[in-house]
Order: sequence, then structure tokens, then C-alpha cells
Amino acid sequence: MMARFKAGLLSLRDLFATAWWIFLIVGIGFYVAYQFVEPAPPTKIVITTGSDSGAYYQFANRYAAILARNGITLEVKTSAGSLQNIERLKNDEAQIGFVQGGVVELPDDQDGEDDSGLLSLGSVFYEPVWVFYRGERRLDRLTDLRGKRIAIGQEGSGVRQLAQQLLRANEIKPGDHLVPLAGLKAAEELQQGRIDAAFIIAAENAPVVQVLLRSPGVKVMSFAQADAYHRRFPFLSKLTLPQGVADLVHDYPPFDITLLAPTANLIVRDDLHPALQSLLLQAASEVHGRAGFFQRTGEFPAYKDRLVPLSPEAARFFKSGPPFLQRYLPFWLAVLVDRLIVLLIPFFALLIPLVKVAPAIYSWRIRAKVFRCYGELKFLEEDLRHRFVPEQLPEYRSRLEALDEEARGLRVPLAFTDLVYTLREHVNLVRQALTQLESRK
Repeated sequence: MMARFKAGLLSLRDLFATAWWIFLIVGIGFYVAYQFVEPAPPTKIVITTGSDSGAYYQFANRYAAILARNGITLEVKTSAGSLQNIERLKNDEAQIGFVQGGVVELPDDQDGEDDSGLLSLGSVFYEPVWVFYRGERRLDRLTDLRGKRIAIGQEGSGVRQLAQQLLRANEIKPGDHLVPLAGLKAAEELQQGRIDAAFIIAAENAPVVQVLLRSPGVKVMSFAQADAYHRRFPFLSKLTLPQGVADLVHDYPPFDITLLAPTANLIVRDDLHPALQSLLLQAASEVHGRAGFFQRTGEFPAYKDRLVPLSPEAARFFKSGPPFLQRYLPFWLAVLVDRLIVLLIPFFALLIPLVKVAPAIYSWRIRAKVFRCYGELKFLEEDLRHRFVPEQLPEYRSRLEALDEEARGLRVPLAFTDLVYTLREHVNLVRQALTQLESRK
């Protein structure tokens, strides 16, 4: 048993002595490949939204619940709106943010390289521009609001920026009549009659929209010039709020209302881990993929507003859906396997050809031990055959015995022991030849 154990250790020693360079080369290749592997995604990320009464905040909390199922903590931060969200993203105070379409001005040279450090995961829902107003007279043009007190949103919000854009286009200049109110505060002031109109940019299910749609004496402006606005501001879409869709019993609205709408966009820093981008897109599909007042099933997410370049991960998602591994494996396992694949491909690319060469090298190394003895035996045989000197018989015997001793002392794996026995047979043949020469003397 001990002999077998020693023989096994011997084989392992010879194997390592032969293959150490293979392990070295593969190890170097593994290290080089590791430099190109994405690090593991962080377990905590931050999303910047809007006010806690707005749709951005509500949707972000739904995202957080979905990501939590996959072991990712999504911290939801309120903000003044889209402009502040962009600043936070650029300053690395958040990794994800909701941004209203149109708040980022496209460069004149759209083919030039973008250096904002931001990427789009696509648009996720329409954000209708609701212009709520008080009064008996039906209004359908923004020029009808000239001279009235209008809530246009807080400083730093996308609502304020777009409202000012639209009012300037209608030659309504800034002044005291434009007040910095937003959300439920603006709704309260409008209900109390302390302001005449309010710009609200939010999804149809936002609390402030639902409140104002059901407020007595409050109406919604229908944009008679919607097509003209769409031509002048391409980021705006023309939407229709169908008659009775808000309240079928009371038939509200009593007629179709034409609205304008940018899209809400999911913007990320360009260094956000690709696996997290994919997970966010899956969450967005779950949250926004259903039909609504203004959208079809599966319409969102989609790349509708080109305010910043589309993320390559989002482009793949829109074309092929979630990554293959994430469809069938838990998120953490899919990420782990994906990282390992990047490492194992070059690993096996090096290992397979090297392993094919290794057996031949191993065999040559073992045989070389035996063949060195054959070299000395061949020289001795040549001396006996062509240059035999009787006086050197003791030297010949000494050389032969040394060869026999060396042959007996060779340590080779069991698979190669036949070489040792063959060598010793050849030593005996030379010994017999020496004995015959001695007898002739």
C-alpha cells in the first residue's frame, strides 16, 4: 500500500514539474482577463424624483419594491424637479433620476460627442401638460390667460421651465402674475380662488391631477393649437383625454380634451453598472408597461425623447428583452455567472491547447530520464566493440555496474516502468558481451 502511495506521489510530482508553466500561462491569462471584468454591482443606489406628492416619487417607490426583491436597495430622494435631478446626477449625488422631456436642450450638432456623463434608459410614461383654470368661459388657448395669476411650478422644476417656454411662445412675459407654486399647494390655491390657473405636469393618476379633475368650478384647458405646438416643440406629443374617461357616471370630461405631453425619462449616470440598468428596465416594464389613459400596452419603456444618448444596455433591452441569464436565474446568480463567463472564456481558450500539448511533454520528460542511461550504455557498448582494451576490464565493469545501479534507482510512474525493465535487460546484454570478451582473453 505504501509503495502505491509513493508511486502516486511520484506521478503527481512529475506532473507538476511538467505542467507548472501551463498553470503559470493560464494564471497570467486569468489575471489579464480579470482586468476587463465589470466589478460586482453595488447593493445600494439612489434615485432622485420630485415632490413626495408627485408621480415621480410614487413610481420610484414601486421601483424600490421591485429592486428589493433582487437584493438591491433603492434610496428615494425627493427634489424640486427635473432640473435639480439633472444637477444631482452630474454631481454624483444620485445614480438615477426622472427627467421631464424637453428640459435638456439638444446640441446644435447632434452628431457630435456627448460629454454630459448621462445616458437614457428611455421614456417611461407620458406627462400631460394640464392647464387647470377657474371661470365659466371655456379656454382653449394660452393667450386667454394673459394677465391672470398662474402657478407655474417651483424653481428648479421641469414644470416651471416648460410653462415659461409655452408662455413665452404666446408672448406672455414673466411678472408677479406668475407664481412659484406646484403640486397640491397649487391645487389648493386654485380651489380657493387665490390664483386663476395652474400648470400641472404629471401622469393622469397623480394625486394632484385626480384632485383637480374632481374639483367643482375647475376646468381643464383643451389645446386648440396642439398640432402647432408639436411642430414648434418636437418633444411634445398630442394626446386626447376622451369624454367621460375620468368619471363615467358624471360624464367628465363632458367632451374630448386635447392635451400636450412630454415624456418622463429615466436618466442614469453612464457609470451605473450595466446589470443594474437592465434590472431598472425590467422594473420600468413592470410598472409602466400596462395600458393607461394615453398609452397602449407595452408602449413603454421606449426611446421617444432623445434628450441624452440611449444607453447601450437599453438598446439591447429594447431589441431582445432582458439578458438571457436574468430571465431564468436570480439576479445575483445571473450577475455572478455572467462575470465568470468573461473570465472562463479566455481561461479555456488558453487551457485547452496547452493541455493537449502537456501529455506529450510529460511523456518526453519521463522517457528522457531513461534515455540518458541509454546514451552512456551506447558509449560503453561502442568501446567494447571497437576499442576493447583487456587491461581496462575493471573500468568497464565499474561503468556497467554504475549504469545498472542508476537504472534500478530510476523513479518513474507505473505507466512507464516497462522502459526501466527494458533498460536493465539491455544492460544485461552488454554485461553478457563483456563476459564473452573476458573469456576470450
